[in-house]
Amino acid sequence: MIKKWIAKLLNRRRRPARNTMDMTSGPMLKNVVLFAWPLMLTGILQLLFNAADMIVVGRYSGAQAPQALAAVGSTSSLINLLVNVFMGMSVGASVLVAQRWGARDQAAVSRAVHTAITVALFSSVIVGAVGVIFAKPLLKMMDNPDDVIDLAALYMRIYFLGMPANLLYNFGAAVLRAVGDTRRPLYYLTIAGAANVLLNLLLVIVFHLSVAGVAIATVVSQTISAVLVVLCLHRTHSAIHLDFKRLRIHAPELKAIVRVGLPAGLQGSLFSISNVLIQSSVNGFGSIAMAGNTSASNLEGFIYTSMNSVYQADLTFTSQNYGAGKADRVRRVMWVCLGTVAVIGLSMGLLFLALGPQLLSFYNGDPEVIKYGLMRMTIIMPTYFLCGMMDTMVGQLRGVGCSILPMIVSLSGACLLRIVWIYTVFAQPAYHSLNVLYISYPISWGVTFLIHLACWYAVGGRALAKITGQTPALYEE
Repeated sequence: MIKKWIAKLLNRRRRPARNTMDMTSGPMLKNVVLFAWPLMLTGILQLLFNAADMIVVGRYSGAQAPQALAAVGSTSSLINLLVNVFMGMSVGASVLVAQRWGARDQAAVSRAVHTAITVALFSSVIVGAVGVIFAKPLLKMMDNPDDVIDLAALYMRIYFLGMPANLLYNFGAAVLRAVGDTRRPLYYLTIAGAANVLLNLLLVIVFHLSVAGVAIATVVSQTISAVLVVLCLHRTHSAIHLDFKRLRIHAPELKAIVRVGLPAGLQGSLFSISNVLIQSSVNGFGSIAMAGNTSASNLEGFIYTSMNSVYQADLTFTSQNYGAGKADRVRRVMWVCLGTVAVIGLSMGLLFLALGPQLLSFYNGDPEVIKYGLMRMTIIMPTYFLCGMMDTMVGQLRGVGCSILPMIVSLSGACLLRIVWIYTVFAQPAYHSLNVLYISYPISWGVTFLIHLACWYAVGGRALAKITGQTPALYEE
């Protein structure tokens, strides 16, 4: 019975078309919503499971609960800094598979899949080793307080031991998204997340492992999701079938992945530098402020992942229609996704702000922690939709193969602007407060979105002209 259920879950039996989507025809808004909602649920579930990490460690770690919560939260920006280059490669893989799927080039799709999974395996070894070896020195550079740094270093080292599973899942899920399959990653993450929550409760409450317990639970759950997505690709009968004997790097496909993925990854990692600097600035206000900032940031993640599902839709729909040579639908994708992401970001941001004290109390009931959390939420939540609109424009540009330009714009308009803000405005004694620090977020989002929009009108027309009546040259910057 169990074997039969697992085979069904992995789609061992026929009908692969049920799990794919033709994004080159049909009603745009309806198809975007059908594609995005499983992604949104996947992201929300993932954040719920991550929130379970925070809630369990913040409530059941005894006298060290605020420090344990701060330790887990303070590692996120540093983890992103180390991992985002390789996560960007998964974006390149998704764009490559989607464009060649849209062009109906099945052999090229297969080469892209095998190259992507091989890149994931090699990358995971590199980033895992760096994270384990340099965890504590990097945390020291971020000015982590003495009562937090050892716990944070322990969490990071265990987390990076699970990097192979992390990257395999993300690359595998990127391949599935590229062909319109957003449901099976949702199922796999639900199973893995449930295991994560159960292990959190067991390892933290029963075995009193605190930070180490949530880290171990995270690695185990990532391994479960990675195994499920790899088996899914192995057992599918379409062009994305994964044959372990054919795992190798194909030079043209690697070049295409790197051309889009490396700028995306560098943008993510360099973008994280500004977040690391902001986290370091928050650290200077003490562990209670860090705990409040961590709780608010975790709540923001629910809005971000909802908006990010629209970014993923924009990226994939644009890629498939660009591959199919349908310029009019590429333009329609942009406006549909911009409107959708604005509605999601604004409505969720205002709702979360209204429920702020109640939501923050789930993480830690300390009134001071809640006060610091509300300080961040008051500024970020009403303006967070600007971040979604900024990312959607990035997806539009990357979908037509233009990846270097949005990287430069994002780094200049968001990352560099925040760094300048920290070392000029925030550095002034009269403005050295968390409120002034947090204001740098909406300013950078708004400026960067407007520049991206201008760039689309400057270069988007040229990109679309290449596909009018002809097969596009993939990834031509």
